[in-house]
Amino acid sequence: MTQKVNLRTLTKNKGDHMTTLNSLLTDATQLPLAERIELIEALWETVPEEALPPLSEEWMAEIERRSAEFKAGIAKTTPWETVHAEALERLQKKTHSSQGG
Repeated sequence: MTQKVNLRTLTKNKGDHMTTLNSLLTDATQLPLAERIELIEALWETVPEEALPPLSEEWMAEIERRSAEFKAGIAKTTPWETVHAEALERLQKKTHSSQGG
């Protein structure tokens, strides 16, 4: 279960300025969808691998199953660049359609 963080209580002093996580989140939500995704990816890249929680038994079993399929040559693969580009295209179409464009 993911614990929800109270963004209003997380503050950081920087000299005379108070920067709140809530303020950053509010600003980030104003970005276009593609830029929000880029921001998420950039932030994710800053998380040290050793800080990530361990994978569950279910995820480990799925990884092992998929790895075995790949090694056996029976898995259909798609390059990450293709998956990423297609996902962004779908999101942009969804954004345009929801904006009436």
